[in-house]
Amino acid sequence: MTRQVFGVEVADELRGIVREPAALFFSVVMPVAFFALFVSLFGKFSAGGLSAGTQMIATFGAFGVISVVLMNPGLGVAADRERGWLRAKQVSSVPIGVTLAAKVVAALPYAAGVLVAMTATAALTGALNAPALALLRLGVVLVIGSLPFALVSLAIGFQVKAGAGAAILNAIMIPTSVVSGLWMPLDIMPPFFRDIAAFLPNHHLSELARAQLNGGPVLTHVLVLLAFAGVAAVAAGVSYRHARS
Repeated sequence: MTRQVFGVEVADELRGIVREPAALFFSVVMPVAFFALFVSLFGKFSAGGLSAGTQMIATFGAFGVISVVLMNPGLGVAADRERGWLRAKQVSSVPIGVTLAAKVVAALPYAAGVLVAMTATAALTGALNAPALALLRLGVVLVIGSLPFALVSLAIGFQVKAGAGAAILNAIMIPTSVVSGLWMPLDIMPPFFRDIAAFLPNHHLSELARAQLNGGPVLTHVLVLLAFAGVAAVAAGVSYRHARS
């Protein structure tokens, strides 16, 4: 029974993302459009044996999946709170955890779709030169690694209205993405950006993805993301218990 309800909830959330223009634009259209622009300009340059366009799938891909999972679950929760729907779910026979999990799971196909669109764009521009298996590993790492950001999204969604939530989430997502080197390499950025990036999960997710292409170290990035997941889980739990009606 719970499995059937979960399926219905996921299907409804999948449709809901399409029906929400702001979330769809900022989390799906904008990252792919930015990637298309940068890969067309710089994608064919060589960078350590791989084309710049291939490596951009890791960096812009991290931005893309973070955009999807950071925007959609939280905005959905905020909208449900405003309509009183979340309170109805809390007193219904459906466990609230099923509803919240459905909101997160429904964002994942869109995150994967963003990565597919970026990979296809890189291929069409002649800037893709990585093996299919490496690209598959990269995609799995990015989708799974984005899940802690969904917890941050929920934590914010429990406290603010949908309009304010979109502004807050964008205010978090865009600056941290820039400072993490997801849009431009940190090597050409001010030196203090690298010092800040070392503490940002966005940066560690993109570096973990890059490691799937170039075989770089992964342990530090995994540990940082696990620590971030723990903090985000606590924040989401506390926010839920003190959710604003």
